[in-house]
Amino acid sequence: MKQSAFLINTGRGPLVDEQALADALNNGKIAGAGLDVLSTEPPSVHNPLLAAKNCIITPHIAWATIAARQRLMNTVVENIRAFINNVPHNVVS
Repeated sequence: MKQSAFLINTGRGPLVDEQALADALNNGKIAGAGLDVLSTEPPSVHNPLLAAKNCIITPHIAWATIAARQRLMNTVVENIRAFINNVPHNVVS
């Protein structure tokens, strides 16, 4: 990777070799990393990414707040109503 690259992982934690990523960050081999998944959750206090330079880790379950789930359910209801009324809503073509 280029030294200006940022690695983003929002899929699965084990896709990334965490020690190799931490080494690359700490040695300036890549510019940064943004992660919302790790190989083990919650992470061990010994996870090398927790102390790595330019590494931001957010909780993978951020979607699980009551407000987020309510918004999700409201969107589902709106989509079903639109379908029943034959009014396209959130159409992807």
